[in-house]
Amino acid sequence: MSKLTSLFKTKQHNLCSVFFTAGFPKLNDTEIIIKSLENNGVDFLEVGLPYSDPLADGPTIQHSSSIALKNGINLDIIFNQLESLKDTIKIPLILMGYLNQVIKYGEVKFCQRCKECGIETVIIPDLPMIEYDSHYQQLFANYGITNVFLITPQTSEERILKIDKITNAFIYVVASSSITGAKGEISSKQIAYFERIKKMNLKSTLIAGFGISNKTTFDTACKYVNGAIIGSAFINFLQENGTETISKFVEDILN
Repeated sequence: MSKLTSLFKTKQHNLCSVFFTAGFPKLNDTEIIIKSLENNGVDFLEVGLPYSDPLADGPTIQHSSSIALKNGINLDIIFNQLESLKDTIKIPLILMGYLNQVIKYGEVKFCQRCKECGIETVIIPDLPMIEYDSHYQQLFANYGITNVFLITPQTSEERILKIDKITNAFIYVVASSSITGAKGEISSKQIAYFERIKKMNLKSTLIAGFGISNKTTFDTACKYVNGAIIGSAFINFLQENGTETISKFVEDILN
């Protein structure tokens, strides 16, 4: 049983995930960030793979990726950092990146390194369903990797049901049809979307993201889904405060 599956069996509500960009603010901050977030009660983490041409990321995460790349980060360094933490970190770690990164690095090599690092789940927003069905589903399965699909307010019911059927991790419920980044409070339109998804009675764990930025938006989202992911707000916090007071950020969300 994967760490993520085990987590979802023991906790079904108010799951808190945090996204951070590997190599930001400093090249070797990965260990500090992961351990600090784990020690302060975050349930699972998304490790962002910095990329020069992200399709889903807003200005904040784009900026952090640019800094990380200037710091000299690359996939080999990230995998080495994660491998060194494998035996000391208990919470699930998820890699979030883009398909071109996987292809350029080498699909098999990417999967091998994930397995060596204890990575069991990936989020690749631009992976087409048809490519997943015909190739990546079996490739990932060969290495014990599960894939997370995203849904938006525009995703058809047919596609949502298919994603629910093949999902072995969780469904990423994108809170709005936009790129990542804080957008203020959750609107009535977004709540109607959450309610519609909730009424579908999907078997999969539902985790909301994009625009979850504070305790209010986190708590609101968790009324309709199993948990939520905070990304840009945490990146902004790191930009302003560094890694020394991560506990304060988590405390403000969860308490």
